[in-house]
Amino acid sequence: MLSNVVSNQSSFHSKYGGIVPEIASRRHMEQIWPVVDEAMRGAQVGFGDLSAVAVCHGPGLIGSLLVGCAFAKSVAYARGLALIGVNHLQGHICSVNLMDGQPPKFPYISLLVSGGHTSMYRVDGDGLYTLLGATRDDAAGEAYDKVARMLGLGYPGGPVIDTLAKDGNPKAINFPRAYMPDTLDFSFSGLKTSVMNYLKAPKAGVSVQDVCASFQAAVVDCLLRKVQQALNREGVSVVSITGGVAANNALRAGISALAPGIEAIIPPKALCTDNAAMIAAAAYISFKKRDFADLTLNPKAYMPVS
Repeated sequence: MLSNVVSNQSSFHSKYGGIVPEIASRRHMEQIWPVVDEAMRGAQVGFGDLSAVAVCHGPGLIGSLLVGCAFAKSVAYARGLALIGVNHLQGHICSVNLMDGQPPKFPYISLLVSGGHTSMYRVDGDGLYTLLGATRDDAAGEAYDKVARMLGLGYPGGPVIDTLAKDGNPKAINFPRAYMPDTLDFSFSGLKTSVMNYLKAPKAGVSVQDVCASFQAAVVDCLLRKVQQALNREGVSVVSITGGVAANNALRAGISALAPGIEAIIPPKALCTDNAAMIAAAAYISFKKRDFADLTLNPKAYMPVS
């Protein structure tokens, strides 16, 4: 990886308590060329040094995806470069390929946890993914953001809750866990509702830090239990965590402390949140297979990993 540049929009969305799609797409239009230019200067390469251009074309906010697709297709056409369309979720899964050392040995379990997705896959090779389970309602990161909003902590909520939870008692409130033992699916809407109901009549002596710690303990407990269940069922001993919530300190510690003999692959925090390097990592798999897109490539708001 020669360069990885990220333009963060959180400051533009925080006043609204979440992402505003119109603002997001407009900021993409404003920033896409400066970010590409900075990345190429950082890598000390020009367009003449490239063999292909890759772009995330879904799933996600359609306006932002349109900006990226239009830019990538324009560059590919103007420079005669191969075009590679990448699934955003596959990009997260492939972020582990950017870590120092050898990539994970197949097969392994990949837990993808973000603001928009919470799912678990069995990875049997490059581009070979089997969906094992997914959230039936809220994504884990979405639950973090909504609970943070209830507590008046601002957006994005995950990092703030993670920080406050360090000074709280995770056993102060026994929030419910949706374990669903017969499936590898997740559910966080009940937990979110339980926090909302608790805040209507909070107990004396329980701090905001305690609420954060108790909520986070419930989320992490559910995630870890499903991971262990998947490892046992699939007979696999390697697990990776990816996505924005993979930057959560409690989850990282919990994954590292799974049963003896389990190898945990945990990317640096900079590779957990959305970034272009993970899209390039996924695109490299397609590049080796000469699996290119044409100029009819269009964004999709919903797109399963295949």
